[in-house]
Amino acid sequence: MTLIDDTLQRGIAEALERAQQEGALPTFEIPDGIPVERPKYEEMGDYATPVCLQLARVARMAPLKIAQALAEHLPTMPFLAGAEVAPPGYVNFRLSERWLADQVDTVLKTGDRFGCVDVGHGKRVQVEFVSANPTGPLHMGSARNAVLGDTLARVLEAAGYDVQREYYVNDAGSRMRVFYETLYARYAQALGRDEQVPEDGYHGQHMVALGESLAEEVGDRYLSIPRDKAIAAVGEWGLDRVLDEAREDLERMGITYDRWFHESTLYDDGAFERVMAILRDGAYLSEHDGAVWFDATRLGGDKDEVIIRSDGSPGYFASDIAYHYDKFVGRGFDQVIDVWGADHQGHVPRMFLMLEALGLDPARLTIIIYQLVTLKRGGEIVRLSKRTGDMITLREVEDEVGADAMRFFLTARSADSQMDFDLDLAKAQSDENPVYYVQYAHARICSILRYAEGLEGNDGDVSLLTHPSELVLIRQMLRLPEFVRTAAEGLAPHYLAYYAQELASAFHAFYRDCRVVSSDPADAEISKARLKLVAACRLVLRRVLELMGMSAPEVM
Repeated sequence: MTLIDDTLQRGIAEALERAQQEGALPTFEIPDGIPVERPKYEEMGDYATPVCLQLARVARMAPLKIAQALAEHLPTMPFLAGAEVAPPGYVNFRLSERWLADQVDTVLKTGDRFGCVDVGHGKRVQVEFVSANPTGPLHMGSARNAVLGDTLARVLEAAGYDVQREYYVNDAGSRMRVFYETLYARYAQALGRDEQVPEDGYHGQHMVALGESLAEEVGDRYLSIPRDKAIAAVGEWGLDRVLDEAREDLERMGITYDRWFHESTLYDDGAFERVMAILRDGAYLSEHDGAVWFDATRLGGDKDEVIIRSDGSPGYFASDIAYHYDKFVGRGFDQVIDVWGADHQGHVPRMFLMLEALGLDPARLTIIIYQLVTLKRGGEIVRLSKRTGDMITLREVEDEVGADAMRFFLTARSADSQMDFDLDLAKAQSDENPVYYVQYAHARICSILRYAEGLEGNDGDVSLLTHPSELVLIRQMLRLPEFVRTAAEGLAPHYLAYYAQELASAFHAFYRDCRVVSSDPADAEISKARLKLVAACRLVLRRVLELMGMSAPEVM
């Protein structure tokens, strides 16, 4: 869709140029990116520009005089009712009420593409998110990662990007070996053998349950073969089981991936050797203390990083280097977005240094760091699962409050904000619960349309939509494309949650102020027009809920 503020920007630039040509303004360079914003107060109009204040110095004129010249030379724009000059130099723009009413038909005609904008121009973007160590069930930190990554991917697709979702499976390294050994011990214990869990192993109830499941499935098969082979076989079974559980948990929240990328493949297909050769040729590697190091300090880093440990095994950073080389060079993504928890904040600088060392533009990588989630019930912090006494899993919370509530609450705050997740509020059937408030608006619309079945149609005259509450609702509907653009450009999907509540509020106010279906024959035409408006609002509400990965219930 063509965005109103974009069209206004072009119109303002044209007006300034006309004013210069006609001598109303002196010659100066017209700036790119003319600011167009929403006024603080509704009575000031729908849009405003402060550009005249910014031009006062170069034009050597009072901002108010520049604003008057701008307003007088504006080209005709069909959506604009007029422009008003306001001290000390603003120009406020008001949308045409007739044009606003006509947009109801535009929304209905656009259908499920409404809200889509082309700011990405087909740019290939990979969003890698969750990527939790496959050593246990996903927890609430992973839930926030999952919702943030998937909602962002949905927004980017609506904004014209070619998006691939990826889950990075950390199936190499020392922690996986410990996971395998722990599972073998729990499996053996389930069969009555005295086997000790490694001191640095995984001691949660989940590993006990995994061991019991394996024992029930295969009996003592792995107790009669050499221990190393048994641990490898048990580990492979455990990895597959944990990943299957993760897939199931995520799919229940409407989250799927285009690819599950296994870390182990980086060493199997030679990717690691290739990046090591590049770093060695660039003199970014050194050997001391028995290990191979990436000389990050050469590029301004605080410290060098181990790539190959003294025991010959790859360090944690080794996989990062090979993996991102594969993303940018092997698969050719234009942009890569990694969603990481706050505990990875310290790794961010070295990632950009690594790209520089590989001859890649660090600006092509964006790392989103999200903060922790605190679960609360009855005002008290909930720390442990009632069922197992261990950490609270994503699945437990989803079972309690539902996928829609999880997605809305975890989207509603910016990634860099710590958040409290109120379990009681998430389940509340009241207007205090924003999930209920938004979804109830959609369900109420569906109820209206069911009641009016046979009355609605394509012959409603939208020019009859002149009530202030009708026009406020239309204005809110038309803001979805702007919110999609803002969320995509700022990588900030929380704007969708704000918008969903504003749109629902506008609908509820319209429903309060305007009777949609009347039994009075004299109101038949306005009823048809309002049913068109209601149908268009349903479409827009459904679109924003889809972008947030939520359902749009027809009955509540």
